[in-house]
Amino acid sequence: MNDGPVSEKLYSAGDQVRIAQTNPPGHRRIPGYIRGKNGVVERYCGAFPNPEELAYGFDGLPKRHLYRVRFRQADVWQDYDGSDQDTVDLEVQEHWLSKAD
Repeated sequence: MNDGPVSEKLYSAGDQVRIAQTNPPGHRRIPGYIRGKNGVVERYCGAFPNPEELAYGFDGLPKRHLYRVRFRQADVWQDYDGSDQDTVDLEVQEHWLSKAD
């Protein structure tokens, strides 16, 4: 059984990334409010079984890379009027990420 990552990780701390703007059916770990938004990789967390597949009773393999991504609140919420320094961090699996434009 292959329980390791499929490939080398694609991102590192400081990389600018974009969350996929998709709405696949079923259980997903990415909240709708963050889809399509740009953020910065804050850290690499490791490789883990895919929780989207685990939710349906599959083994979640191969493991997927997981990153903590930081988003400016003002970029997430259209009418946000707090400090420009306010952020929200989410843990996001690599298959939801692409390089930001």
